[in-house]
Amino acid sequence: MPAAEQYLKPEVIRNVARLDLRARFIVEGFLSGLHASPFHGFSVEFSEHRRYSHGDDPKDLDWLVYAKTDRYFIKKYQAETNITGYLLLDLSESMGYTFRQQLSKFEYSVSLAAALAYMMIRQQDPVGLVTFDRNLQTILKARSRRSQLANILAVLAKAKPTGETDVAAALKRFAPMVRHKSLLMVFSDLLVDPEPVLQALRMIRYAGHDIILFHVLDEAEVSFPFTGSVLLRDPETAEEMKLDASGMRQDYLDAVAALRDQYKSEAALAGIDYVPLDTSMRFDTALIEYLSQRKARF
Repeated sequence: MPAAEQYLKPEVIRNVARLDLRARFIVEGFLSGLHASPFHGFSVEFSEHRRYSHGDDPKDLDWLVYAKTDRYFIKKYQAETNITGYLLLDLSESMGYTFRQQLSKFEYSVSLAAALAYMMIRQQDPVGLVTFDRNLQTILKARSRRSQLANILAVLAKAKPTGETDVAAALKRFAPMVRHKSLLMVFSDLLVDPEPVLQALRMIRYAGHDIILFHVLDEAEVSFPFTGSVLLRDPETAEEMKLDASGMRQDYLDAVAALRDQYKSEAALAGIDYVPLDTSMRFDTALIEYLSQRKARF
């Protein structure tokens, strides 16, 4: 059996068939590796504490944490620590693409969403799930009970990437359904016109919600390893184009970089966390982003 941290690698986790085990192994691998990350000394259990400051009641000091860290921490009340999260998953057919027959963009996103749901339920954080294409397909309201994880995993396990998508329209339809300030985590390859998507994200941010935008591309879509004459096919429109890969490689790479830069700069201006990912990347990149967002709230 691989060491815990090995499960952060997509090429390892793809060999685990059951989604519940994927989620657990990813999270356990992540937690076992935190000591080597920028979160040295931080773990999920300590996210329920904050540093002691002048004016705090000494009766609230957690002496067990003091014994472990030699620092004073206050145990926060549950109302202070809960963060409500929603996982929003793009079902577009393009998400099913994979070049090397490793994890597709969709499988990578599902594995990551499952791990985040596992982590949030573990912390008693309410978490919900939304799947969408041109319309909202499945909506699970945020819950923190243990049975919620099974509900989320059941939907994720059955979900399939099919048809066209309208990311902006789906976000605009869902936003009014979220009444309390929440953290929305969006998983998409964003292979659509970026301006309507950015407009929808800015609207959600203006309403007071926090957003993590996980931009998931295939490894080949980022590196463009093709040579010679290739036939490219749009999985959603079925349009085909034959071209000289070597001749257009640099133009393609420049276009991908420009798209990512546009999302990065516009997201930063709106206070949105933008996380560019590809299917070769370890899962801890995204999980650290979630913990950063959670710590920043308290």
